Amino acid sequence: MTTSPASCANPDDVQLVAANLAEVHRRIRDAGADPSRIAVVAVTKTFGLTMVRAAAALGLTSMGENYVEELEEKRHDTSELALHWHYLGSLQSNKINRIVRSADVISGVSREKEILKIAAAREGAIIDVQIDLTREAQRNGCEESEVPHLVHVAREAGLDVRGLMTVASPDAFTAAGQFARVNELAGELGLRGRSMGMSDDVEIAVSHGSTEIRVGRALFGPRVHPTALT
Repeated sequence: MTTSPASCANPDDVQLVAANLAEVHRRIRDAGADPSRIAVVAVTKTFGLTMVRAAAALGLTSMGENYVEELEEKRHDTSELALHWHYLGSLQSNKINRIVRSADVISGVSREKEILKIAAAREGAIIDVQIDLTREAQRNGCEESEVPHLVHVAREAGLDVRGLMTVASPDAFTAAGQFARVNELAGELGLRGRSMGMSDDVEIAVSHGSTEIRVGRALFGPRVHPTALT
């Protein structure tokens, strides 16, 4: 039996997140889309459980984490809520089994060995293939030329390839082209999802085909040091 999110949320946090969510929805509308058609993943990394509960009280059910330790703890501590957890970080081979146990959607998949490890751990796991068009050395993601092969391998391994995920360049003009290409490639591969757009580039991503945005600061404010999860 689940608990009503509103019954365990801090009213001040709910008020803050509600105002910020309204602004996110305004930005989506300004980009020419219906907010009800764009999924919002609330990226809760480094934010405490009070913010998770506030987001849930407002009807947000998809939460995103970059670190498996936070993912495990927050999932456990909010088990009374009907939440879906997205793992958004890079995949370390020695932590894939833990990620598979705790994440409902595994984004950031960019290598064949990751696909095979996920498939061995859970048949039918839902994944996004992450593509990097920025060519920045520190960015996670596969090259465009690798995407069709990775999608094929994942499908053959019995995984549910939901879509493509990307993090674009900070330059707006460059980002627009990158989002447009990811949208086009997802269509070519018959993928239903385009996880594109974060707090700073919601409008650009939505106007170029995003079906899902991943926002943390835009909902919760500036990030705090992860000294506590409560």
